[in-house]
Amino acid sequence: MDSYIWYSKLIKPSWAPPSWLFGPVWTFLYAIIFVSFGTVFLKVIKREIPAVVILPFILNLIFNAVFTYFQFGLRNNFLAMIDILLVLGTLIWAMAAISPYLKWVAYAQIPYLLWVSFATILQITITYLNK
Repeated sequence: MDSYIWYSKLIKPSWAPPSWLFGPVWTFLYAIIFVSFGTVFLKVIKREIPAVVILPFILNLIFNAVFTYFQFGLRNNFLAMIDILLVLGTLIWAMAAISPYLKWVAYAQIPYLLWVSFATILQITITYLNK
């Protein structure tokens, strides 16, 4: 069975957004991530900010990237739930870490933070409803 068909058959809360919304939202968010995270990477490479600041950004990218594999590749709601919690946690950490150096980067993450917060609640709910 196709992974997206599998996902469509999961029990979801009534407030779950339609599937077509995820593509446009993530396209917008990835543009923000590319510019803001790219700026952080560049500033670290140029030694304009401490290298340790980049750690939560790297972890966030890794956790963000593996979510799709856990959810659709492994079809494992529990791993996807743990992963999205890690995405949320590393995003908050990244915002706090960069704020003293590049406040605009921290502020630029607000749409990402709002979406990931919503997605975390959604994933926890889906995991609970399909246990």
